[in-house]
Amino acid sequence: MKRKRIGFVQMSMILFVVIVLGSWAYLIIKNDDLFEVFNERNLGFLDNFIQKMFGKGAKQIAYTDKSRWIEVLKLTVDTIAMSFLANGLAMIGTLITVVPAAANYADGRLTGRKNWYGKIIFVIIRFIYIITRSVPELVWGMLFIFFIQAGVLPGALALAVHNFGVLGRLCAEVVEDVNVKPLQGLARCGASNSQILMYGVFPMCFKKFLYYMMFRFEVIVRSTIVVGAVGAGGLGLYFKLRMSAMDYTGVTLVIMCYLIVVYLTDIVSGKLQKMWNC
Repeated sequence: MKRKRIGFVQMSMILFVVIVLGSWAYLIIKNDDLFEVFNERNLGFLDNFIQKMFGKGAKQIAYTDKSRWIEVLKLTVDTIAMSFLANGLAMIGTLITVVPAAANYADGRLTGRKNWYGKIIFVIIRFIYIITRSVPELVWGMLFIFFIQAGVLPGALALAVHNFGVLGRLCAEVVEDVNVKPLQGLARCGASNSQILMYGVFPMCFKKFLYYMMFRFEVIVRSTIVVGAVGAGGLGLYFKLRMSAMDYTGVTLVIMCYLIVVYLTDIVSGKLQKMWNC
């Protein structure tokens, strides 16, 4: 009787469980006081912080002040503008580089024509994707702040560069998964590479490109608070300033605005995906 072989999925799940349990065991052994984080003293600090966020002992509560709401809503507009600019720049870069970054284009299967430089360009672009997505948005933001005046632009560039690497990799995999037979048929009919890409590849991939673009836009909106903390403007910078000033109700106001923005973004993104049948 043959033994039943363990499949790839089952083996992956087993390895995942082993790694998770092993990492927790390592932390517990390495840090004897790991669970001391939840001692009575720390829980008291947490309780006091939460009460202050909701106005305990505050002379003026930020989220009940109309002028503060107007101030924060203006910064919210800057945050949304930063997100749109970042997503647009990342998507433009992706559309320009995504086809040469696909393995089936590099080896000639996509168009039926193999070029000697295809694999060289493939390796270079994939390496750029790795570099840009490996460096976090916060680090890119700190780098751009050095030579660009603090504001929305360095934050947008930081988010765009990081998400360019992520979107590029995702969209390149979409191109690699397309059915190449219709494209090879176009090639046999005399279509040029640009015509094959324009009338074959992009129509088949565009919906998935839009889906990934909307997905990354949601992530970018959430990440604006991170790059804002290094001086890139928007709600993130305001959040940092309120924390520095120990304006706890101001922090609550920023969190409330973020929740509203993220909630509306999720709703709009879902509606657009349904409209485009992504």
